[in-house]
Amino acid sequence: MSDLEAELRKAVRGDVGFDVTSRALVTMDASNYRRVPVGVVAPRDAEDVAAVLEVCRAHGVPVVARGGGTSIAGQATGTGVVLDFTRYMNRLVALDADARTAVVQPGLVLDRLQEAAAPHGLRFGPDPSTHSRCTLGGMIGNNSCGSHSVAWGTTADNVRELDVLTARGQRLRLGQGWAGAPDGLRALAEGELARLRTGFPELPRRISGYALDALLPEKGADVARSFCGSEGTLGVLTEAVVSLVEAPRARALAVLGYADEGAAAESAAGLLPYGPLTVEGMAADLVRSAAELPRGGAWLFVETGGESAGEARARAETIVRAADVVDARVVTDGAAQRALWRIREDASGTATRMPDGTEAWPGWEDCAVPPARLGAYLRDFRALLTAHGLRGAPYGHFGDGCIHVRIDFDLLTEAGVGRFRRFSEELADLVVAYGGSLSGEHGDGQARAELLPRMYGDETVALFERVKAVWDPDDLLNPGMLVRPAPLDSGLRFAVLPREPVDVAFGYPGDGGDFTAAVRRCVGVAKCRTTTASGPAVMCPSYRATGEERHSTRGRARLLHEMLAGEVVTDGWRSEEVREALDLCLSCKGCRSDCPVEVDMATYKAEFLHHHYAGRRRPAAHYSMGRLPVWLRWVSRTRTAPLVNALAGVRPLAWVAKRVGGIAVERDIPRLAGETFSRWWRGRGPGGGSGDLVVLWPDTFTEHLSPSVGRAAVRVLEAAGLRVALPPTLRMRGRPVGDGRSRSAAALLTARRGRVCCGLTYVSTGQLDHARVVLRRTLDLMEPVLETDAPVVVLEPSCAAALRSDLPELLHDDPRAARLAARVLTFAETLERHAPGWRPPRLDRPAVGQTHCHQHAVLGDTADRGLREAAGLDGELTGGCCGLAGNFGFEEGHFEVSATCAEEQLLPSVRAADPSAVVLADGFSCRTQLEQLAGVRGRHLAEVLAEGLDEGLDGPRER
Repeated sequence: MSDLEAELRKAVRGDVGFDVTSRALVTMDASNYRRVPVGVVAPRDAEDVAAVLEVCRAHGVPVVARGGGTSIAGQATGTGVVLDFTRYMNRLVALDADARTAVVQPGLVLDRLQEAAAPHGLRFGPDPSTHSRCTLGGMIGNNSCGSHSVAWGTTADNVRELDVLTARGQRLRLGQGWAGAPDGLRALAEGELARLRTGFPELPRRISGYALDALLPEKGADVARSFCGSEGTLGVLTEAVVSLVEAPRARALAVLGYADEGAAAESAAGLLPYGPLTVEGMAADLVRSAAELPRGGAWLFVETGGESAGEARARAETIVRAADVVDARVVTDGAAQRALWRIREDASGTATRMPDGTEAWPGWEDCAVPPARLGAYLRDFRALLTAHGLRGAPYGHFGDGCIHVRIDFDLLTEAGVGRFRRFSEELADLVVAYGGSLSGEHGDGQARAELLPRMYGDETVALFERVKAVWDPDDLLNPGMLVRPAPLDSGLRFAVLPREPVDVAFGYPGDGGDFTAAVRRCVGVAKCRTTTASGPAVMCPSYRATGEERHSTRGRARLLHEMLAGEVVTDGWRSEEVREALDLCLSCKGCRSDCPVEVDMATYKAEFLHHHYAGRRRPAAHYSMGRLPVWLRWVSRTRTAPLVNALAGVRPLAWVAKRVGGIAVERDIPRLAGETFSRWWRGRGPGGGSGDLVVLWPDTFTEHLSPSVGRAAVRVLEAAGLRVALPPTLRMRGRPVGDGRSRSAAALLTARRGRVCCGLTYVSTGQLDHARVVLRRTLDLMEPVLETDAPVVVLEPSCAAALRSDLPELLHDDPRAARLAARVLTFAETLERHAPGWRPPRLDRPAVGQTHCHQHAVLGDTADRGLREAAGLDGELTGGCCGLAGNFGFEEGHFEVSATCAEEQLLPSVRAADPSAVVLADGFSCRTQLEQLAGVRGRHLAEVLAEGLDEGLDGPRER
């Protein structure tokens, strides 16, 4: 232990972390930069902050304040001690609805403040797209703005008082007037009044540099306002009093479609006289699906408020009439508005990829120009991109003239970095020529501070340095930011990564087969750090359960990045720090769909475990549950299921079995079926159906643990007129396959005997060599099916997801893998596509439950929603993850997190449901979790529909 660490541990009541994991997690923010700290401290209160400053000052070690870590210019990274305010100093201290103020600690996440203010009809005006994870301290440090700044201004416009500690331990209460200012600041400001009056452009989004013009006497010498946007370089914020604004009772969202972004930009400033709450713009190349948007190549998102929905809509329609648009849509429904806003908010992530998949990076994320000049600026900006052979997709706050963009810089080669510098210098000159600000929201940090002389001139920048010296004469706080900055092309986070591709098992098709590129996908926007699940979202259940950065998708990606870099994490694939962080990853795949850049941590985890345990003894759970199909087939062949069930019912024996198998002792061992699904299939009578042939996949869970689901599916599929077959023997029940109906059916006779398997349990435990063997054997068995046009119906969502995604990515060298993946359909998709005229029994009952996480992330549930609606099963299923997630919730040491995940959405929704409600759970894990934690029987949708058929609840048969 170093002297610094020892002294901090003695002086601080909060957490002190100088270990590999603590340091690796904060080497980066959401920028292009990387700096390795010596340690991380999570202070409990202002006294801890003062103690850290005192110890670090004595050792000459810099201090960097960090909130949510989503800064895009590098200002949340540092080489000294990083202060993490999110762990303890994250409270809403007080809220005064009458005075419309709130007292907040720096680590409070914005959404928590909004939730507390909402019952009073209030809100905090600024709202960046990262509102679910950005902190008030970070917002004050960067003077954040968000989409509503045209109505409610920047963070600085909404700050009243700030409690600040200087690097030398002085406690200040900043507000309007000089009473709380540090010694020397007043004299400095009053000696430069002319410069303060003339050297700062008047812009709604001037964030660059220090806001020294706020110190002018005609502006009330607002020291608190001038502190906003100082990026942690002047003092450390410990508490803030912020203003709240009255939230409109109703809102409408007008989405205006334009031919292109230029037309949208030209129109934006003209809408401001109508008093909109937002004027946000984005172009089509940032939209994954434009199905919900009006026609056009670019859009403005214009929100209006009112006392009623009618008033808000009327204001929105007035704006539509005033705008010269290709098409428009006005929405007042709250859910529809949120869905549209998600398209805009996800741009910060989707912009990191060009339409062809090329990587794009921040660095010129938020320049701002006068709104009336935005259209012309964008044209010149596009021309500059073209001149440098670069591409980017602008979006952002068109009403304020603030443009966000990610650009496909090559930051991996010397030539590419050189072009990055030249472009940056020329763009800075272009912004200044338009009377703009290099930063319009996210601050200068390392990305733009070097170029501030181009905007302000050398003398004003020298004044910034003098101001820094008044506040922080020892240059202890966040050095290298804003004044005396590090070069904009130094310390790039990509420089430490390996240049040659890493030898891996998966194909990583979206990243050119390069695991390093896959890890680079995480750019730090931290959507995975949300503390509450919203809507159908799943990501990231383990972070919500523990609140620890290392259990977020971003945290795990950071550790993998450092593992590849080899500087902080030095033992590569054998790293225990990475293994521990990945241990609580549920492999729910929620990040694959919910992360704006589609990080797939489940795949990264499987890859890591594959290498980590290569040639080594694995955890017991990998042998027991990871090879579950082997054990269950053995039980089936020996017909010992009754004996196994009986032994599992003897507590001492079950306890021993669980301890040996690495299974959580809190869990009950599921009962095995007395008759497997395949054995039932072979013994059943003639089947029905004369329509399309479908092949029903006998997954491990349906086969051995819940054959009732398979039987129900056969009942429903045949009732819908479909002919059902099973691999690998694939004999049609009740009719010889070669009956002349089709060559496709006859071809199924050639199927070889064996057992198909999706390889799920092997993949999730990283036994990828074994998974390849199993999957190649499965492809051999399925060759006759692949010669037909029959779809493959998979009832278990996790198995369907494995076949759709893991199979072609793991066997990327076998064309049969992609062919089989393309054939896989869910139960509902099969009925939708192959029995379109059939209608299910009309049940007319409420339904509760949870959309399976793999279905949400990989398969989609549109067909399921339609089938439930047709059956009269009313109700929205929750999002999130049940927490069992295959073997995860059964593994020793995971029970608490597993139960916490279930209690987030699934179990509360079931407990609150009407007694007559159907509890839907298509996944075996979800059903098991419901049974073991709530004593509730969940059912697959096929079981519910089959029951309706048996009860004669048939509905209309034709469309």
